[in-house]
Amino acid sequence: MTTQKPGAEASAEASSTASSGGISKKGLSAGSVGLIGAIVIGISCIAPAYTLTAALGPTVSEVGVQVPAIIIVGFIPMLLVAFGYRELNRAMPDSGTSFTWATRAFGPWIGWMAGWGLIAATILVLSNLAGIAVDFFYLMLSQIFSNPSIADLTLNPIINVVTCLAFMAGATIISYRDMQTTQKLQYVLVGFQLFVLLLFGVAAIVHMSSGNAFDLTPVSWEWFNPFEVASFGAFAAGLSLSIFIFWGWDVTLTMSEETKGSRSTPGRAATLTVVIIVILYLFVSVTSIGFAGVGTGEYGLGNEEIQGNVFFALAGPILGPFAVLVSIAVLSSSAASLQSTFVSPARTLLAMGHYGALPARFAQVSPRFFTPGFATIVSAIAASAFYAVMRFISEDVLWDTITALGMMICFYYGITAFASVWYFRKQLFKSAHNVFFQLLFPLIGGLILTVLFFTTVIDSMNPEYGSGSNIAGVGLVFILGMTVLGLGVIIMIVQAVRNPGFFRGESLRRGASDGTEEEVDAATAA
Repeated sequence: MTTQKPGAEASAEASSTASSGGISKKGLSAGSVGLIGAIVIGISCIAPAYTLTAALGPTVSEVGVQVPAIIIVGFIPMLLVAFGYRELNRAMPDSGTSFTWATRAFGPWIGWMAGWGLIAATILVLSNLAGIAVDFFYLMLSQIFSNPSIADLTLNPIINVVTCLAFMAGATIISYRDMQTTQKLQYVLVGFQLFVLLLFGVAAIVHMSSGNAFDLTPVSWEWFNPFEVASFGAFAAGLSLSIFIFWGWDVTLTMSEETKGSRSTPGRAATLTVVIIVILYLFVSVTSIGFAGVGTGEYGLGNEEIQGNVFFALAGPILGPFAVLVSIAVLSSSAASLQSTFVSPARTLLAMGHYGALPARFAQVSPRFFTPGFATIVSAIAASAFYAVMRFISEDVLWDTITALGMMICFYYGITAFASVWYFRKQLFKSAHNVFFQLLFPLIGGLILTVLFFTTVIDSMNPEYGSGSNIAGVGLVFILGMTVLGLGVIIMIVQAVRNPGFFRGESLRRGASDGTEEEVDAATAA
């Protein structure tokens, strides 16, 4: 049982333990999240209903019926990286995750950029999720009231932004409160979207069995064979989309200091989250292809007019009078993910403030709720401002920025995977477990993500990439991705000048595990 120390006393204790150069507690509510709660929040952050309806169509356009194969291939690097995360968390349970682990492995500069990659990715996603929630909110109302014009309200920038800010404010309030509040909300929202996705898939099977499918396409084992994909370019494009649909499982690790069994539960939750998601994706994608086919007909998954929102198009033919459940499910998915996604950037910013990589204000923990209050508010303001500005400037710029998200994901996931290999380098060959889980698995996962990162960087330079917008013939997605990373470098340099202690290794020292060293200060023990 951990006794919390609010206010100045907790801050003083945190500063004292951080000054030793090892990892230390930050005043969060220890033991407030169990294994099931962590898995639910992990699934919520991935947002399966929203993610799959947005990604299924574009993936079909790239690889046809080989979508299940691409999902499995995309799952592999995620699982391999998750094993590396699990090992790092077991040695160093810390809310800073990628930031903290990369700093311990490679030093403060690479660690800082790993943290920035995570923060940038989640801020971009927060703004995207809020925008999607707005779209589906008015879409749901238009279905309920049988008035299509209501759905067009999202085209009004003022109404769109005001509604978006309302969603963001609600998510911020819940995230600011204790983790029990977050878990209770997520049980409802995640449970509902999973129920609807399963119902959707089962109903599609019923239609297929009765011969009422739109374009009955018998399931074949060839769908699961990645070597059937027509070209490497299509394979890489499909894999990039597949990586995106799994992103978010690492939120379970950022809650390590608030989880029961901080050394083992977060890693187990991350692995189980990824496995559950891949099974769900395979079930829904297979049944969708089996019902609608991959052609360009009215409901075919190859029809460009429905590829941006496949479930909405298929909801009527598959669920009939219950079609509105799909819109509600996608709305609940984006709303749930909007709230749970706050967990990662807020706790990463908290850790960076705690160790002196950012101003001390970021290390503030709410004395009432034991959550990273200041960091949560900053995350909300940044995401809200970004969405509002981009929405008024250009929707193309907004969505191209979201497309650049893939770079951020591969960037910080890759660094973290390599951090596992380097941090455990002294003990890699002491056991078969170490060889596979600390060396081979994270190394292979990191290499795959590195290849994807540079492939995306090169491809995004093409002016036709993304929305087709460009500046001086260079693709806007490339410019935005490099701008985000460049901004991180600038902020890092400014912080190094203003507060050089962290960059000298004074608050978080570089190190390596030899299999016997106790990495966690006594104050961190659960």
